[in-house]
Amino acid sequence: MKYDLDRIIDREGTGSVKWEMYRGGSNAGPITPVDTSLASDDPIPMWVADMDFACPKPVLDALSERVRHGIFGYTSASDGYYDAVTGWFKKRHGWDVSKKWITSTPGVVPALHFAVKTWCQPGDKVLIQRPVYYPFFRAITNGGCEIVSSNLTEEDGYYQMDFEDLEKRASDPKVKISLLCSPHNPVGRVWTVDELRQYGEICNHHGVIVIADEIHADLMMPGFTFQPYAMLGREFANNGIVCTAPSKTFNLAGMHLSNLVIPNPDLKQAYDAYMFETGVAGGLNPLALVATEAAYLHGEEWLTQVMKYIHDNYLIMREYLAENLPQLCASELQGTYLAWIDFRELGLNQAALEKMTQLDAKVLFDEGHIFGKEGFGFERINLACPRSVLSLALNRLKMQIEKL
Repeated sequence: MKYDLDRIIDREGTGSVKWEMYRGGSNAGPITPVDTSLASDDPIPMWVADMDFACPKPVLDALSERVRHGIFGYTSASDGYYDAVTGWFKKRHGWDVSKKWITSTPGVVPALHFAVKTWCQPGDKVLIQRPVYYPFFRAITNGGCEIVSSNLTEEDGYYQMDFEDLEKRASDPKVKISLLCSPHNPVGRVWTVDELRQYGEICNHHGVIVIADEIHADLMMPGFTFQPYAMLGREFANNGIVCTAPSKTFNLAGMHLSNLVIPNPDLKQAYDAYMFETGVAGGLNPLALVATEAAYLHGEEWLTQVMKYIHDNYLIMREYLAENLPQLCASELQGTYLAWIDFRELGLNQAALEKMTQLDAKVLFDEGHIFGKEGFGFERINLACPRSVLSLALNRLKMQIEKL
């Protein structure tokens, strides 16, 4: 079926974090309540990684049928659920995953907290690559651990790993695990096989367990192919935990369900034991199970249309910036639906940049500095929105930047 991705869906009254709340910048002052009427001058939210597209119809139909059943008692994953999950990995990525390797958690972010608590003691260190998905920071510090960053290098908007620096930092015996963001959020890089292999070899050599956050794995731009970390080879799979979820792929973040793939039975036993200690292990949300199964079985047509639409949004944005706002530089978007834009040429300090975007243009982005100090002067922009929303946001930016 043809999905109407231009339709603006009113999310008022749904408790939407994206549309009804805003974390706001650190210096911009109060933000007025968000209104979904684009005819007004109310703020436009383009921050949190949450699509403004309705979920696939097969998911909505499956949920409706489950709701009509009327009973929502304690629920565990069925064989059909595991078949759908592993079938998706096989079809989408050529990855053969055993049901025995899967541990389900209430989201990837909680899973990262559990991983730090499983393999680290207070005072240990965890390796990341800034600028990077900011919940990584809290997962590390919440476990009483120290953040160690081998920062990505950037040239003309293109980011790469610094393997010499990575080797140096991974060699510290206090570094117990690394959090790998693949594809990388916020810079949009899809790591190549060679990059992942070199990363993994360094971590394996120094006994650093790799926790690969692959939540954006299904969101590839044309010409790019995702490489699951555990498919690099047995030695990588045995020293790695892969975090997956349908949340970004099918706009199901509020369902709070993720699937960790842990091929090493010793690592899986340790992780599952900590899950049991926390009281999290056990039953799962019955609606989340239904939505995930339906999405993986029948959601590919929707995803194909959505990714084509998002890629077109990206091309439209780049063309608009080139013609109207050449001061802004967009990094190449290889994966995810999150554009990473360099505003530094405007010469604004952080407070002035936030005032211009949030209070003057009234466009709400994720401020680059929340991904680490390396992100100062950048903004992360969510492109998973109707084209009219994107166009309005870009026009507002142009109007305010011309006033500078």
